[in-house]
Amino acid sequence: MPENHFLRLLFAVCILSPVTALNRVTQAQSSTKVSNDPSPAGTKQLKVMTWNLEWFYDENQGDNFSDLAKEKSSPNRASWDWRRDAIAKSIAEARPDIAAFQEVENRRVLWYLSRAIQRNHRLSYFETCIEGRDFFTEQDVGYLTSSEIEVRKETFHGFPPSLRATGRFHSVTKHLETTITLMAEGKSYPVIVFNTHLRAREEAAEIRAKQARLIRHWISDYLTKGMDVIVLGDINTEHRGDLTDDPGTEIGILCGAETEQLDDDLIDLTRKLALSNRGTHLLAGKEFDRILCSRSLMHDDPNQLDLVFSNIENLGELCIQGDVDTAEQHWDKYWELADDQRDLSDHLPIMATFELR
Repeated sequence: MPENHFLRLLFAVCILSPVTALNRVTQAQSSTKVSNDPSPAGTKQLKVMTWNLEWFYDENQGDNFSDLAKEKSSPNRASWDWRRDAIAKSIAEARPDIAAFQEVENRRVLWYLSRAIQRNHRLSYFETCIEGRDFFTEQDVGYLTSSEIEVRKETFHGFPPSLRATGRFHSVTKHLETTITLMAEGKSYPVIVFNTHLRAREEAAEIRAKQARLIRHWISDYLTKGMDVIVLGDINTEHRGDLTDDPGTEIGILCGAETEQLDDDLIDLTRKLALSNRGTHLLAGKEFDRILCSRSLMHDDPNQLDLVFSNIENLGELCIQGDVDTAEQHWDKYWELADDQRDLSDHLPIMATFELR
């Protein structure tokens, strides 16, 4: 991992400034940011979070097979207990209705997390996870959903030979699609939530473009039918949030730039964040983590109750503890730091709020 002084300086500029601004917002508007419970359907809100938890692995290596997965496991039970409880505290403060995570070990660690949230914060969440196909890292994606949200379906998509043979697609080994519903006035409102973690590093841009095209293939029917769709996760794109109309990029493809029609586009909600607040990673200037939504979620029909985007937040203050970790501290000396000085991940969480109105 990068260790030079220049990178650390850039990281401090990119991450510290947004966090400071966020802390000021939190102090001024705390009543609108944190509620006493996850938002039930009665509040007519749906809070959707994405957060790459960075090797969220417990200390037990008995269910790990790759050397890398064993290396990245928590070093001991006390370290795992600290990490689990620290993440649980941040989730309890944010109160998402559905939280999408990347880099989790398996469903069991999400169950440990939901139990910690229940035990320490008296909030009820349900875990959803299906083992993916990244057998090198053994990383998966998964969700926690509040007790007021119903998970109707969970899907891990296949990649048939007919698509492989075209050369236009690449397998998405880490993804999970869910259909959730919320209730209001006796009606159910379904939402498709697609959580993914695309291939990392700048040199993998072509692979990511093909992965994005495959995701578009999977969700195209939903968009054609005008359904409410949210695509989120660690996209690992090297392109900024205000450059999502380029069909030559993975984020452009994911947003629908390869099709001529506009009604099947996804809207990158990153554009709703201030430029100074878009960084979501320890590496300076990187906007890896995104929440995209269908156009149906941006339009408020005055003739009926529907789900509409309200706002998006960078919740960096829930990840940063003490001073921002330097690259050397975070990636090479993480467990040498004091508990109250370790940042919880090298990614920051972001959360979008939608309202039924």
